[in-house]
Amino acid sequence: MTIVRAKEKGNLVVISGPSGAGKGTVINRLLEMNKNLYLSISETSRSIRGQEKNGVEYYFVTKEEFRKRIQDNIYLEYAIYNSNYYGTPKDRINEMLNKGIDVILEIEIQGAVKVKELIPDALFIFIMPTSLKELKKRIIGRKTETQEKVVERFKRAYQEINEASKYNYVVVNDEVEKAAMKVNSIIHAEKCRVDRIEEIYLNNLEEEIHELLIDKDFNNLEREIGWKRIF
Repeated sequence: MTIVRAKEKGNLVVISGPSGAGKGTVINRLLEMNKNLYLSISETSRSIRGQEKNGVEYYFVTKEEFRKRIQDNIYLEYAIYNSNYYGTPKDRINEMLNKGIDVILEIEIQGAVKVKELIPDALFIFIMPTSLKELKKRIIGRKTETQEKVVERFKRAYQEINEASKYNYVVVNDEVEKAAMKVNSIIHAEKCRVDRIEEIYLNNLEEEIHELLIDKDFNNLEREIGWKRIF
């Protein structure tokens, strides 16, 4: 008999971090490591950057379309970031969770706070850069923003780092492989928490052992339940 039965529903994993922290790269490596993960693709009203493709990094919609979808209650959460809308459609998330698949939300801090209010038992992980100097280097290195936008992003990133205490875990992205392994370990460890276990069959197990002790000698008992002697 199995003593512990884990919950069949998947866990919701919220990952945030300042612009330039490399959270997208860490998540991509994480998805390669853990095949029981689904990355929820958010919708945004911002313009496509560089080599981005619709339906890969984001679903790109107009501001008018986004506002209409807010009225239709499509989103689990949504937020305004740098004058653009970002939102998480909820239907696909619920479908994956009910299948036992863990769902990753890569969202801004505003959205993460809203999710925490709605789903307090979700797992919240903050990806941190190694230093502000490295963060500035990464933001400038994108070469997709004007100087004014770069300054705005850096100031915003500094403010976001001060919000890390709202999360359950902080992972420093010094190396992508190490950071992804840490996040993966956190996800697995969370499944072992007592409050995430569906049921523990202690009463039934006690009765089963009692019957075996009466009817079997200790050698047979050892073979029956597969335990090693401890004395």
